Amino acid sequence: ISSASPAVPDSRRQLAMAEVLPYANPPKICCLGAGYVGGPTMTVLAQMCPDIKVTVCDLNARRIAAWNSSNLPIYEPGLQEVVEGARGRNLFFSTDIEAAIRECTIIFVSVPTPTKKSGIGAGEAADLTYWELAARQIAAVCNATEDHMPKIIVEKSTVPVKTADAMAAVMAAACTGTNFQVLSNPEFLAEGTAIEDLLRPDRVLVGGPQLAQGLAAIECLANVYRRWVPHDRVLTTNLWSAELTKLAANAFLAQRISSINSISALCEATGANVNEVAHAIGVDSRIGSKFLKASVGFGGSCFQKDILNLVYLCRSFGLPEVAEYWHQVIVMNDYQKRRFANVMVSSMFNTVSGKRIAVLGFAFKKDTGDTRESPAIDVCRALLEERAKLAIHDPKVSREQYYEDLGKEAMEQVEIDDDPYVACAGAHAIAVITEWDSFKTLDYQKIFNSMSKPAFVFDGRSLLDHKALQDIGFTVWAVGKDMKKVHA
Repeated sequence: ISSASPAVPDSRRQLAMAEVLPYANPPKICCLGAGYVGGPTMTVLAQMCPDIKVTVCDLNARRIAAWNSSNLPIYEPGLQEVVEGARGRNLFFSTDIEAAIRECTIIFVSVPTPTKKSGIGAGEAADLTYWELAARQIAAVCNATEDHMPKIIVEKSTVPVKTADAMAAVMAAACTGTNFQVLSNPEFLAEGTAIEDLLRPDRVLVGGPQLAQGLAAIECLANVYRRWVPHDRVLTTNLWSAELTKLAANAFLAQRISSINSISALCEATGANVNEVAHAIGVDSRIGSKFLKASVGFGGSCFQKDILNLVYLCRSFGLPEVAEYWHQVIVMNDYQKRRFANVMVSSMFNTVSGKRIAVLGFAFKKDTGDTRESPAIDVCRALLEERAKLAIHDPKVSREQYYEDLGKEAMEQVEIDDDPYVACAGAHAIAVITEWDSFKTLDYQKIFNSMSKPAFVFDGRSLLDHKALQDIGFTVWAVGKDMKKVHA
């Protein structure tokens, strides 16, 4: 990997650059898809490049209306301020996708790529339906445009290796007269810190074809990022390396979480403290401390989807042992979520039927309202199957999202509370699923007084002061701890 350009001799590179079609400078940019990736990415790009017109497009008129309002469709710390600073100046949100494609040089595609639910690769492979539709729409607009200026199409969604080849094939067959280059520019954002990640990224990766026009396209996009990102952090690769890097990066991060979660089960059995073990491991400079926090399990839109995609790729290329290795990361995550629910039931005298359980947190992590693949969904479903009555509180999750995630029928056993004290009142147990900072400062003496006895706390994030809770009178279980030793 080179920090500035692919490893090509200077003379060859200069010749190549002299032969290519020039790109507009500054380029106009649009993004197809106004979700968790496209919206924040384009917003920061517009803020940092005030002379570049940036248009975010989506077919969902309601979502676009929200982006044009004071009530954005997603929650991300700092996002509202950045949007308001650039919107109407050089940042626009629109449902007119054709107009945006027509006028823009760089077209980001940030559409959903969910795991397939049926057909070949069901349960593992990525569903590229929206990707292909986007490619065909871009081709149709280019065919109807007279100027035929060269276009750069950028993969921003997480996609399988060689997806760019597939898109290029669709474009080549459907688009005549317009030169286009397909690049991979994977996102490495963490929800809750996305704005900071975009402003000060560890790296920006741009992969593209290693021929003359492809190299020019890579430089065009890389130079946009170089306006605020240090040059040595803007990495360029070939297409396939860029596509695989995204899958591999998420697989490695998820692997660390599953690894420490597997140790948490052993800690509970032996009397070790997983937080102490994680700290002692993390101070080793070869390992580091990040993503070694034991929990009820990982969630979010990327980790599970990307690992399953990686597993499918490995199997497709005849690498069953590699596929099984990475699949175990998912197996361990599912085990951790199931184990948490099972511990709750067994601790509460092997039945939670008819019992009120307060669930604190439903988003997959703090500082976001995103519930995709949240461990809270699996835990709540398991408790509902045991006929528990749930009272759920999360500071950012919308009421409609609970219905979507748990199903309308299940909601007959669910109460949604804006006030955590109301959720806990009368409950037999509290399950801490999301690590919201506000949960640490609740008045647990007040909560204890309002609960049925014995009152249980199941801390799936090791977030709370467990000794203080036991002193109040709670029966406490925490991931990775033998709670009988807390007082020792």
